[in-house]
Amino acid sequence: MTGGGALETRLVRIERRALVVGTAGIGLSIVGVLLAPAPFFRAYLVGYLFWLGVSVGCLAILMLQHLVGGSWGLVTRRMLESGARTLPLMALLFLPLLFGIRDLYVWARPEAVAGNPLLQHKAPYLNVPFFVVRAIVYFTVWIGVATRLDHWSAAEDASPSLPVGRHVRRLSAPGLVLYGLTMSFAAIDWVMSLEPRWFSTVFGVLFVVGQGLGSVAFVIGVAAVLANDPPLSDVIRSSHFHDLGNLLLMFVMLWAYIAFSQFLIIWIADLPGEIPWYLSRARGGWRWIAGALLLFYFAVPFILLLNRGAKRRIGVLASIAGVLLLLRWVDLFWMIAPALDDAGPRLHWLDGVVPVAIGGLWIALYTRRLRGRPILPPNDSRLAEARARVAGA
Repeated sequence: MTGGGALETRLVRIERRALVVGTAGIGLSIVGVLLAPAPFFRAYLVGYLFWLGVSVGCLAILMLQHLVGGSWGLVTRRMLESGARTLPLMALLFLPLLFGIRDLYVWARPEAVAGNPLLQHKAPYLNVPFFVVRAIVYFTVWIGVATRLDHWSAAEDASPSLPVGRHVRRLSAPGLVLYGLTMSFAAIDWVMSLEPRWFSTVFGVLFVVGQGLGSVAFVIGVAAVLANDPPLSDVIRSSHFHDLGNLLLMFVMLWAYIAFSQFLIIWIADLPGEIPWYLSRARGGWRWIAGALLLFYFAVPFILLLNRGAKRRIGVLASIAGVLLLLRWVDLFWMIAPALDDAGPRLHWLDGVVPVAIGGLWIALYTRRLRGRPILPPNDSRLAEARARVAGA
């Protein structure tokens, strides 16, 4: 269905290898949860949010592309759609977090709530039944929007005469708003509530921007892997990677701006309830991780992505994107781990195994979705123009 024998072979190979890695990782994770449940659930939360971020980030970038257009959307549309179509798997993989809810969240322990006035005050919101209900609402919204967009995409493939473009634009505008709202509350529920005393009004926005950064980096990597095989090689050009590089630069700058604004406001205001969150992440080994994020998650890629040549060279841009994708995991680990272990950064073997296990299953499904349809939308109005440009180059 992808439209090319070499491409199909490559995707099948990736799918099989990812499935083997994911299955082996699941086996090790089961051993891990039996031997060390607390480190397992910490590793699972970080790994789960990393891969969920790519799924919902792809959905958000897909809706953004439907609204703003651009030639980069033609070559990445199927990649984004395939990422959004993994959301049912992520809904299923959310269930293990419910088994570890007491290991992760202090507000889920009745004995802790009974002796803490702050937790009692927040109990109408921070309680297990309402937590589960909100998660169901989040996934219902995300999967509902993704399913509808996918339905219209399939309809366009079957009949070019259908007015699909108008429908996807009408859904994408409110869909982005719904995504922003639901993901902001999900970030509060799943990450901020690890430390119920801490609060930030821009934390949800920071989380959304991080997901956008990670998903764009992932799509750049996928495009770089598949760019040399037809039919993608028939239309993709360095200008497409230049556009994606600009989009990646935008997210890098936006992440740095929001992260610094959050820090500056809390620090200058000298807020006793918020400053400890930063203090615990700026002591001991955590300060080096924070410094690495500042340097390699912002400063270095910012400088590199200002260079036009770096964005138009596939290998260079893909390398930058790969580092940023890895550092997205580091960023999540830096946000989550200090809330669960105040002894300093200590990597457990599960911190590596569990994200790889989830990622193996995710990539296997993603690859299957990607090869289930033509890699280029056959009835997209931009396709003929893109082929003409490559032929005339």
